Amino acid sequence: MVDLSVPSAARMYDWLLGGSNNFEVDQDACELLLEVAPTSREAELSNRWFLQRVVRVLAQEHGIRQFIDFGSGLPTQRNVHQIAQEVDSGARVVYIDNDPVVLALGQSLLDENEHTAILPFDITETDKVFAHKGLNRLIDFSEPVAALFLSVLHCLPDAAGPKQLVERVVDRLVPGSFVAVSQLVSDDVTVRDDVTELMRVQTRGNWGRVREKADVEEIFTHLIEQEPGLVDVTDWRPDSELQQRRRGIEWTEYGGLGKVPPRR
Repeated sequence: MVDLSVPSAARMYDWLLGGSNNFEVDQDACELLLEVAPTSREAELSNRWFLQRVVRVLAQEHGIRQFIDFGSGLPTQRNVHQIAQEVDSGARVVYIDNDPVVLALGQSLLDENEHTAILPFDITETDKVFAHKGLNRLIDFSEPVAALFLSVLHCLPDAAGPKQLVERVVDRLVPGSFVAVSQLVSDDVTVRDDVTELMRVQTRGNWGRVREKADVEEIFTHLIEQEPGLVDVTDWRPDSELQQRRRGIEWTEYGGLGKVPPRR
C-alpha cells in the first residue's frame, strides 16, 4: 500500500533526476528542499553519474560480475544491471529496496532478465537479505561481489547503524570484493541541521541525517581505498568536464570505492 500523503525519499530522488514515477506530495517536498539546498538536483545527478561510472569500472577493470545494490531506488535510465551486462551479459545483479513503488516498477522491469532480481527488504535486515533464496540463486559468495550503498546511508538514522550495516555486509564478502559508498554531506552545520529537520518532518521520520565527511571516511577504515580516494563523487573519475561542472554547493554526495582486504 502506497501512502500518497507522505513523500518518499526514493520518489523525491526520482523527481530530482527528471523521472515521472513520483507524486505531487514528492514534488512539493522537493520544492521545499530546493529552497534550503538549491543545488540538490545537481548533487543527485552527479551521484547517478557516479553510479554509472563505478559500475562500469568494477565490471571492466576489476572483472566483477556480481552486484548487490542496497537501497536501489526507482528504475531510471542506465541501471546497474544494464551497465554491468553491457560488459558481460551474464553479470548478475540483485536490488534491495522496501519502497512499494520501487518494488512494483522494478519487478516489471526485471521480469524478463533472468540474471537480475529485486528483493523486498529494509536494507538493515542483513540476516534476512543474505538468507533469501532469491539472493543466493544469483550471487555466489565464494566469488568477489560488489556491494553498492549509493545515496542511501543518509536515509538511515544513527540508531540504525549505517557504518555497522556496511561492516555486516563486508563480513559476508570474500577478499577481493568491493564496496561503493556515497552519502550526502555538508561542511555547513546550518545546512546539515536544516535539511535533516526538513526531511525528517516531510518523510515522517523515514530519514537519517546529512553527515560530515569524517562519517563517510570511518566506513572505509578497514577497506582499501581505490583511486582517487574519497571525494565529492563529481570528481570520481569523471567522464567529461560537463559532468564536473554539475555539482552540489550546499551539500554534496561524498564517497568512493573500497576493496575488501585479505582476512587476517
